[in-house]
Amino acid sequence: PSTSFFPSPSCSRSKSHFYFIALPALFKRELQNTEAEEGGTATLRCELTKPKAPVEWRKGDVTLYPGLKYEMKQQGCAAELVISDLELDDS
Repeated sequence: PSTSFFPSPSCSRSKSHFYFIALPALFKRELQNTEAEEGGTATLRCELTKPKAPVEWRKGDVTLYPGLKYEMKQQGCAAELVISDLELDDS
């Protein structure tokens, strides 16, 4: 998974404007290897340091989107990718 940046309490002031320095959401718990059978379902999980941080799931350079094959779930700091109907290409 890839994470985005969010405003943080750290900021600088210039001519009555505030500029926030964005700190990245980091992995608190990274993805672990998962074993599953062909035709089955696999769930990949990670935990971020910021709740509800936007997550983009990728396989190499390809961005994954929700559909029949992929389901993305996120609750608080936890993010999950569920891959259905597993094939050898999903490894």
